[in-house]
This record gives sequence, structure tokens and C-alpha cells, in this order.
Amino acid sequence: MASENNEKLITKKDITKLGLRSLFLQASFNYERMQACGFLVSQLPLLKKIYKDDDAGLSAAMEDNLEFINTHPNLVAFLMGLLISMEEAHEKRETIQGIKVALFAPLAGIGDAIFWFTLLPIIAGISASMAIEGSVVGPIMFFAVYVAIFVMRIAWAHWGYDLGTKAIGTIKAKSSIISKAATVLGCTVIGGLIASYVNINVLTEIYVNAQKTVNLQTDFFDMIFPNILSIGYVFTMYYFLKNKKVSPVVLILVTFGLAILCSFFGIL
Repeated sequence: MASENNEKLITKKDITKLGLRSLFLQASFNYERMQACGFLVSQLPLLKKIYKDDDAGLSAAMEDNLEFINTHPNLVAFLMGLLISMEEAHEKRETIQGIKVALFAPLAGIGDAIFWFTLLPIIAGISASMAIEGSVVGPIMFFAVYVAIFVMRIAWAHWGYDLGTKAIGTIKAKSSIISKAATVLGCTVIGGLIASYVNINVLTEIYVNAQKTVNLQTDFFDMIFPNILSIGYVFTMYYFLKNKKVSPVVLILVTFGLAILCSFFGIL
């Protein structure tokens, strides 16, 4: 193993290919695990190279990379490179998984701010203005910037891998602290995602008298704990998923059914 004899299994060419394969991150995008399939497929050739004689290790790495992930496509190569460097060093599985969970959401936010909300709108505005004036430079410039963004994935992959390789010593020395910190950060991120993406708003009001009605959402649930219904529903789904082994597809269909039914009766 690489961790035992310090032999480097992954070459620069491998990391370059990793950056290129990251282009297919969303090729099998789905609402159960988002980008997980593309995330695994992009790394799979390198994982097979690392765990060539370790079927159990390869299976564990594949299972981890099939967990839910939804990050920014233009920055995902950085995370892939970082994780591959940790896989190559055979870091603890919980540390690798903790780093992944802790980083994918912040990278999504950073990527959205840089690319979707800043760089591309500005370039699109300038290019469109030039095109309206009859200049062919506008479309060419926009296309060139877009291609450059794609090519940058290779650089992101190398940067993530190099950064991870340099940090391996620190990670090994403080693996328990890093793992705990990553877990705490990951839980914080998941909590933020619940509050941002899961919205349950009860419309039902209770009549008290002619001058007073009580809104269950604002006057009751929000007074107890903001977003209490959202977090409660998420953990209920988690309970059925992990403990009762209910299929995620079934849970998604149940969620759709409940939303439609409660909306029809004016509850939500």
C-alpha cells in the first residue's frame, strides 16, 4: 500500500484525466443522491489503481462516494483531487468522508458566487453588448471564457491533490481532531441545508374570537423553534431510511403525496 512504503501510485497524468472526467459529474444527476454517480465514476479509475489488491478498501471507497453530494461543477475537481490524495495515503475512512461532507456545500456556495453570479453574468453582458453592435468578438470572447472555465478543472484537480499530499502529515498527526472537526462542520452544513431547502409552512389558523385568530406556523411552531417542522421531517425520513431500510424513492413519493394532499386541504 502507498501508506506503508510511501510509493506514489497516482501520476500527474492521472490527475489531469481526473479533471477531465469531472466534466461528467452531472451526467447521471438524480434527486436521490444528486451528483453521486458522476462523482464516483470520475474517481473510479484512480480508486481501482489505489486499491488494486484490496477489494474491501475499494468497496468502502465506492460506497462512500455514492453518498449524497451536490456541489459546484466547476470546483468539484478540487475536492476530487483532495480526496484522492487522502485515499492514496489510506487515511481513515471517517476522516475522508468527514472532509467530503464538510467541503462540498461551501464549495457550492463559493462556486455560485464566483461563476453564476459574478463572472459569467458580466462576461455575458459585455459579449451580448458587443454582439448587438455587430462585433463577432463578443460571442468568441464568451465562448473562450466558458472553455477556459472547463479547462481550469484540470488545474483545480492538481491543486486539490497537491494540497492534500502536503497536508497528509498534519492529517495523520491530528486525524482524530480533524475528523471530529470535519464531522461538526458537516453537521452544521447539513443543518443549514435543511433550513434553506426544506420549507414546511402550515397555513392553518385557529379561530379564537372575532378579533383573534392563531396562525399555527407563526404563533405556535416558530415560537417554539424556527424550522422545527423542517428538521423534524428530515429526521423522520432519516429514521425510515437508516433504521427501517425504506427505499429513498418511496420516501420521495410519500413526500410528494403528503405535499399534494396537505396543499389540497389547505394545511400547507
